[in-house]
Amino acid sequence: MKFNKIGIVIVAFLSTIQIYSQEILTKKEALEITLKNNFGIKIATNNLEIAKNNSNILNTGFLPTATLTSGADYRRNNQSLIFTDRNTGDDAEISGSGIVSKTYNASLGVNYTIFDGLGRKYNYKQLLETYNLTELQARETIENTYLQLFTIYFQIARLSENKDNLQKALSISKNRLKRAQYQYDYGQSTKLEYLNAQVDVNNDSITYISAKQQLSNAKRGLNVILGVDKETNYIVETEVAYNKLLNLADLEEKTIANNSLLKQNEKNIAISEFNIKVNQSNYFPTLGFNASYGFNRTENENLINPFGAKLITSDGLNAGLNLTWNIFDGGGTKTRLANAKIALDNQQILLEQQKANITNNLKNTWENYKNQLFILSAQEQNVLTTKNNFNRTEERFKLGQITSVEFRQAQINLINAKTALNNAKFDAKLIELQLLQLSGDIMNVKF
Repeated sequence: MKFNKIGIVIVAFLSTIQIYSQEILTKKEALEITLKNNFGIKIATNNLEIAKNNSNILNTGFLPTATLTSGADYRRNNQSLIFTDRNTGDDAEISGSGIVSKTYNASLGVNYTIFDGLGRKYNYKQLLETYNLTELQARETIENTYLQLFTIYFQIARLSENKDNLQKALSISKNRLKRAQYQYDYGQSTKLEYLNAQVDVNNDSITYISAKQQLSNAKRGLNVILGVDKETNYIVETEVAYNKLLNLADLEEKTIANNSLLKQNEKNIAISEFNIKVNQSNYFPTLGFNASYGFNRTENENLINPFGAKLITSDGLNAGLNLTWNIFDGGGTKTRLANAKIALDNQQILLEQQKANITNNLKNTWENYKNQLFILSAQEQNVLTTKNNFNRTEERFKLGQITSVEFRQAQINLINAKTALNNAKFDAKLIELQLLQLSGDIMNVKF
């Protein structure tokens, strides 16, 4: 007996050390790690940087272009010149070999489009709206990551509490097995009672081991969302608080104003409107300005022509305007413009469709949320009832007033009630987060 007491103390001490050695991953810490390391968020951030670069003034065509060109040419030729004497009519030939000629040139040219039918202006505005659209897409990615994070975080919390409940149930079953063994050894019960208790211990052990495995798998899944590689020997917070101030009218108003999908559709409409104006600009002429400064130098060696120049240089400034008007392009502009108007109409139809779908989804989720809160309240009462029933059944079992089958049934009822309560508790919170995501408020959740 003394040895057993010492063993119990040691086991309790080791369990305490294990609990305190486990790292607690809070919801706030999990969110901070995710926002920093999540792969999807990193990609969304890079896409936003690309959109920012595209919307820069350097990519709009508003600035002039400057081109510097230079070159050198070397020639070595054999030359032959024939002159005719005007007085005598006789021909005279002069020839030479290895005649060298060197030419150097350089020029700086500037081109600028003064007017292009306002195409650059609307293209620039279109790029700005594309950047805004990319911002909303990044926001949607973050919102989805929020929901993914807390879905699996609360799944871990659910599995942790279920595992604890199963561990307590296993402990009760083991105590029952010891009791059945003592009773059988002293002839107070049949072996059937002992065998039933042993089967229940084995079943509870299998269920407990399965719950531990599910918990480990869920933690590894959370690591993927966190974007880190860490051990699964940590615990999470299991407390859940609900937003009692939610109401359907406010949620509907916020959804229409802030839902990320609806905002993206609005930006797509703006982009389509600017696309129409960009295509319309092709009907107008284009006026451009160009200017250049050039320098040329030619050096001739071994001249055979007495009238030839040994050194020729030239430099100067050239400038001009050019007007281009594509009067008829075979109908290409007209076709593109018609298609752009149809695309705009499609975007407007899509926005109305999204509004109807999201509003319907919001109402369904709201009703589900209210029902889940009622279920949660009912399950809390069920746990109190089944716990009270189990305590009474346990006392009667110890007094030998009921059978082990009745005791086992009361135990199973308690386990099922606690499991149902955990499911209701975390399901209600996840539905609440879905409501906040639909209304564009999930990133404002405080933990």
